[in-house]
Amino acid sequence: MGLTQCYKILSDHLVSGKLECGESISIKMDQSLTQDATGTMAYLEFEALGINKVKNELAVSYVDHNTVQVGFENADDHEYLRTIADKIGAVYSRAGNGICHQVHLERFALPGKTLIGSDSHTPTAGGIGSFAVGAGGLDVALAMAGVPFSIIAPKVIEIRLKGKLRPFVSAKDVILKVLEHFGTKGNVNTVFEYTGEGVDTLSVPERATITNMGAECGVTTSLFPSDENTREFLKAQGREEGFIPLSADPDATYDGLFEIDLSLLEPLAACPHSPGNISKVTELEGMKINQVLIGSCTNSSYTDLKKAAAILSGHTVHPTVSLGVAPGSREVMMMIAEDGTLETLIKSGARILESACGFCIGNHQSPGTDAVSLRTSNRNFYARSGTASANLYLVSPETAAASAITGVFTDPRKSDADLTEVRMPSSFIVDDSMFIYPSGKDDVKRGPNIGEPPKGTILPSIFKGHAVIKVGEKITTDHIMPAGARLKYRSNIPRYAEFVFESVDPSFSKRASEYRDKGESGFIIAGASYGQGSSREHAAICPMYLGIKAVVAISIERIHQANLANFGILPLIFRNEEDYQKINEGDELELLNPYSSLESGEFVLFDNTKGIEIPLHLFATDEQKKMLKAGGRLMEVKL
Repeated sequence: MGLTQCYKILSDHLVSGKLECGESISIKMDQSLTQDATGTMAYLEFEALGINKVKNELAVSYVDHNTVQVGFENADDHEYLRTIADKIGAVYSRAGNGICHQVHLERFALPGKTLIGSDSHTPTAGGIGSFAVGAGGLDVALAMAGVPFSIIAPKVIEIRLKGKLRPFVSAKDVILKVLEHFGTKGNVNTVFEYTGEGVDTLSVPERATITNMGAECGVTTSLFPSDENTREFLKAQGREEGFIPLSADPDATYDGLFEIDLSLLEPLAACPHSPGNISKVTELEGMKINQVLIGSCTNSSYTDLKKAAAILSGHTVHPTVSLGVAPGSREVMMMIAEDGTLETLIKSGARILESACGFCIGNHQSPGTDAVSLRTSNRNFYARSGTASANLYLVSPETAAASAITGVFTDPRKSDADLTEVRMPSSFIVDDSMFIYPSGKDDVKRGPNIGEPPKGTILPSIFKGHAVIKVGEKITTDHIMPAGARLKYRSNIPRYAEFVFESVDPSFSKRASEYRDKGESGFIIAGASYGQGSSREHAAICPMYLGIKAVVAISIERIHQANLANFGILPLIFRNEEDYQKINEGDELELLNPYSSLESGEFVLFDNTKGIEIPLHLFATDEQKKMLKAGGRLMEVKL
């Protein structure tokens, strides 16, 4: 029986475990990446492991998230990241060099390699045939230390593409169609693998757009084959020597099939407040808009911006609309500056933004009160933009550009632009001067905002406390730990912990710390798909600091579950979903026999307030059980 592309790569990197769907396995990680919003803690954790040098093939530290520097905190963190990278052997990508996923795709990602990144959109590199996974910073630190990465051997869903996209329909519309079908929950421990003749019609950047937003479905990663298009992309980047052909065997067996006829797709949009809330653009036409933002790691490639500029050419942005464009990398910026695309964008009235994540994480360009913002980014969670009352729609660059001209939601197929000449270039402008390669100099700089990674405490033998908060379904890591203006505290856990659940319940932090100071164990009660979105491990670290010892949910997403276990918080699942309704915030709770329950994986929660017992299941591997008993990975690991 033939192998899927996914299982070929896993087989080549298997360190331990049985490579069968549902089994726990450990794999060697060839490459790692961090970004500055999560990387500071990752490198602090690497230091806490007592390792002096990076042990995997390549580690790259990108500065792309917190490049808006109001106050000293971000600049100090960047200096720490530069100097620690120099000491331990990581490549440092300076602020201005671009967004980690776009830059890594251009300069480092290779077919057949494994990549782990402290960012949930690391699967972008699946567009070039890498097995690329997002993870918490501690897992990335361990991978840099040479520790194999543990995952559940996934089920693999074949997404078979046929036909060819029509003009003004793009790769963004493909992944929005996938999200419409699969949704944003229920896809844990799954990989999407793209096959079919339609694959041949998509360039590597288009494929990367699709694999990037597979993260919104909650899958482990997404993969495209490495073929002639891959070779041409690597050749254009001056990296053809890294090419290998890689695809599934003709007789590979999949765990499911979803077919898409590319020729039948039309422009789509993800409506507030979920990437899975999909509508046709024709159903939204005429809606007044206030802001358009083109960029992010999803849609900031050279060809994305060329298409947007072609639509904008000869037009001026509508008087009531603010248009911002953020090229994904310095390479893209230089390309569009050389060929006249940048001039076209500027003449249209676009504001040229830095090559950084910026608006996607709410770090700037927050829309006005009750505004409608069209964005080519990958997430439109409530309040993520920095404006709670705003409504964010996720669209393609074509839809974004067409709508910026009219001031209302507009089907880009009404444009008279000619996009047929927009093609992948045969060569890119390659300038790696913004990478700093390590010298081994030991002169690490630490600003006053940089603390130590907090460690947990061992599993208590008497496990009593209160339900500190009860939340609904689809609670994202943005809900748990706000980004935007708060991200500058990411290396200062006591300060950052003041903002846990800020957009849900601003009193949570005070209430949790009061329970903690009384010696109680805090519980979070949650609905389905708890911990969607960003890989930020602070959504586990800060609750741990506040005394949270268990999350009891209907379901928990993969990366967040791993982060909870890494920091000694029990990830518990209701045996019976209806039991979620029985617990209220403030209830006095007790976990019976925590040590024996940890071994068996079966817990009983006693609600002392209600006088009822609720059966729970521990959502953890055998390896995670050991770290949960110890109080977290930093307490348990010995290298």
